[in-house]
Amino acid sequence: MKRLESINDFVIKFANVNGSGSASANELFAKAVMRMGVPVSPRNIFPSNIQGMPTWYEARVCEKGYHGRRGGVDMMVAMNPQTWDADIAEIEPGGYLFYDSTRPMPPNKFREDVQTIAIPLTEIANATYTDPRQRQLFKNIIYVGALSALLDVDADVFETLFAEQYKGKERLLDSNIQALHLGRDYVKQHLQYPLGLRVRRSDKVGDQIFTDGNSAAALGCLFGGATVAAWYPITPSSSIPEAFQKYCDKYRIDDGTGRHNYAIVQAEDELASIGMVVGAGWNGARAFTATSGPGVSLMTEFIGLAYFAEIPVTIINVQRGGPSTGMPTRTQQADLLSCAYASHGDTKHVMLMPQDPHECFTHSAAALDLADRLQTPIFVMTDLDIGMNQRLCKPFVWDEGKAFDTGKVMTAAELEAGKDFGRYKDVDGDGIPWRTLPGTHPSKGAFFTRGTTRNPYAQYSERGPDYIYNMERLNRKFKTAADLVPQPILRNAAQNTPFGVIYFGSTSPAMREALDVLEEEGIHLDAMRLQAFPFPESVNRFIAEHERVFVAEQNRDGQMRYLLINELDVDPARLVRVLHYDGTPITARFIANAIRKNVEAVAQSVPAFGSKEMV
Repeated sequence: MKRLESINDFVIKFANVNGSGSASANELFAKAVMRMGVPVSPRNIFPSNIQGMPTWYEARVCEKGYHGRRGGVDMMVAMNPQTWDADIAEIEPGGYLFYDSTRPMPPNKFREDVQTIAIPLTEIANATYTDPRQRQLFKNIIYVGALSALLDVDADVFETLFAEQYKGKERLLDSNIQALHLGRDYVKQHLQYPLGLRVRRSDKVGDQIFTDGNSAAALGCLFGGATVAAWYPITPSSSIPEAFQKYCDKYRIDDGTGRHNYAIVQAEDELASIGMVVGAGWNGARAFTATSGPGVSLMTEFIGLAYFAEIPVTIINVQRGGPSTGMPTRTQQADLLSCAYASHGDTKHVMLMPQDPHECFTHSAAALDLADRLQTPIFVMTDLDIGMNQRLCKPFVWDEGKAFDTGKVMTAAELEAGKDFGRYKDVDGDGIPWRTLPGTHPSKGAFFTRGTTRNPYAQYSERGPDYIYNMERLNRKFKTAADLVPQPILRNAAQNTPFGVIYFGSTSPAMREALDVLEEEGIHLDAMRLQAFPFPESVNRFIAEHERVFVAEQNRDGQMRYLLINELDVDPARLVRVLHYDGTPITARFIANAIRKNVEAVAQSVPAFGSKEMV
């Protein structure tokens, strides 16, 4: 059997039981690899139910810096008998199976093409500790210690991490270091090490930071000027307002008076939370809510009101598996249509689509500016994969001299001078009217609104021409937004090609690797990463320049493809679906295989396909 051999490039997956305390130990392993200077991208796959259900933690170690899931597992740390068969099946031929050998397993439970690493973890823990909870918790540290020796990770890296975590708690520090060395010593005394998979010190992490998208979005809201947050708990978005609270407690309390310069409300439900945010936006505060798909479903009536009354609102949607309750702790990109056209009647909403925690920070801050500028709801469409998993990304940078874009707000002086004010009148040709804030002027301005039709001067009207004027103006404003939102990112192939690919959000890290793999095989694609909806004209040009464009997304129905067809009126035959929706993050292998098969099928059926070179 030829074993896998690789330095700083492998996938290790931990199969555990929820509630066993394994998550912190697995995260410790990932952080230690990062401290060795090697990029690592971990993903926690956990159940929505209580203790006792299966859970997995997958860590991608990749010196090249690929942050997406690759597909396949090079080493499985199998700690859950319930999922043993499925876990073993994931291991690549020549890979490694690490397991607790305290209880013997029958021979038919192993694979001949996988190298087994048997360590009696439970026996070691039971011989060392008497307390049942300690035995469980320290068993996790023992296997991390064993892995550190097997993969050639320096012990001092872990000891430093322990010292940082348990500063001032020497008893906990000493016991964790003891457990670490129990695992290391067993390997040194009983096994051949290191394995074919190894971690070698490098300098590829650089100045990148290690954080999750939800924390980054909360910080973006803080720097973007949000002062009001209203929310109702829902997985996987709840940590956004919780992080916002933490940041506000640090940065938004007046040192002299102790006054809290913010308001955070946990409402009784999603309806109440979005209502509070709409009210705050109408009063001139920068306000946001964080939710997921089921929450958006409940919020649609207020979202329609904010759209029609033209009130700034920011909604951070951390998407999860649906419909209905769906898969609360799994990831998808399946709320595109429900958010793009949220509410009844003719509505269109701006959506920003970050690819990593860095863009969760920048896009959340930008959303608050856009909400004020456009006087409309803005969605930040992140998802569980980005939101709840820690990821290496560029450091956050903020220009302290940046002024917030508050948009068209008429002042008291302008009102007093008699400047024409029509709350819903388009005076600049961009579809965006002027607004006033409550208290601006004692007798002039507009301080009340409702969701019924009106004329340009906000007077109630059911006249058809007034309604059409307003609806066409709103559509004109939406087109204006196409030039204000973050623009698509283009990656040109090494040579001319009739093939293109469109992707967005959390699909991006896996797509980057898939494009490199395909290019090495001679399959070239121009690529466009969308950052926002509405689509600027460059998206239409990109599709027109290619005879076949793949649209990669993580949902069943090809929702982004539908938006492209519906909004740009393109020929559906030009857009090829690449769909992944089992709740796990899309992999580079999945993308590459789907595109490869399609390109090969085209080449066989139409040898002279395209006016450009195919590959």
